[in-house]
Amino acid sequence: MQQNTQTHASVSVAGVKRSDATTHEFLAFKLGKEEYGIDILKVQEIRGYESVTRIANAPEFIKGVVNLRGTIVPIVDMRIKFNLGIPVYDQFTVVIILNVTGRVVGMVVDSVSDVTTLTPDQIRPAPEMGTVFNSNYLTGLGTIDNRMLILVDIDKLMSGPDMGLMDTV
Repeated sequence: MQQNTQTHASVSVAGVKRSDATTHEFLAFKLGKEEYGIDILKVQEIRGYESVTRIANAPEFIKGVVNLRGTIVPIVDMRIKFNLGIPVYDQFTVVIILNVTGRVVGMVVDSVSDVTTLTPDQIRPAPEMGTVFNSNYLTGLGTIDNRMLILVDIDKLMSGPDMGLMDTV
């Protein structure tokens, strides 16, 4: 019987010389000119953008829902959520399907870059700043050479009261 070793952050990564337990993998994606990262273990799949069924009286950033193999999935457009201008849906626009606190949610982003492995010394604390992006949702800033990833705690973001997607306990 073969075990799935891909479900743990301690999976070996070729070329990494540090202890595997200290590395974290992030899916890098773009919103506008900035690059963000979310924990790869939260990602269920990546799909091209397709039309959604609108829900009456839903916030503007909730584009609607799609039927994903029998599961009704709410789709959140992060560009609208973060006031990053009028979204353009093109061949690069993707929906990242996430499993957040036991619920499946889709997140529309401009594009997906890659999966990036970061060590603790490559992650800096998130700065405190009064921006459109609430810094409570940031876990830090990842730095790789000249590249910077804004690391997002997707659980906190998607379960926040302003999102209205998760039941509060």
